[in-house]
Amino acid sequence: MRKADVQMTLKKGAEEAAGGMAPPSPRIPSKRAKVSSDQVVPDPAASVYPTPTPPVFIRKMRNAAVGTGCDIRLKVAVAGDPQPTLYWYHNDDLLNMDNQEYGGLWIRDCKPSDAGLYTCIATNHLGETRSSAVLAVLDLGEGNYECSCE
Repeated sequence: MRKADVQMTLKKGAEEAAGGMAPPSPRIPSKRAKVSSDQVVPDPAASVYPTPTPPVFIRKMRNAAVGTGCDIRLKVAVAGDPQPTLYWYHNDDLLNMDNQEYGGLWIRDCKPSDAGLYTCIATNHLGETRSSAVLAVLDLGEGNYECSCE
């Protein structure tokens, strides 16, 4: 069978299956699609440079409880443009964020002194927002529990 015969057979089969005429594809515009005067054509420059926005928490910190000796990660998700800078506080004391990932605060080997109010402040030149949560550190006794992270 030649190539022209194969194409003709496939086309004919599709038309027969659809009752004589194949329906138009909803994803493919007609060859002569026209733009009317009331249609808005997106400005390509607008998508390259996002509109600057103040920080907003997409995920706020939640209260948590952890056993002594366990690790826990307090997490937030923040949106804003430019990307907000995050500052973490424990009972109003600014924390050192060396070796921490953006959006999270790991507290390792929790002790009773780690309990208290944690606050994350997100800031950029357009504004500031904050999220706070209470961490309770429980002494569950030696060997009676297993630590779990996050």
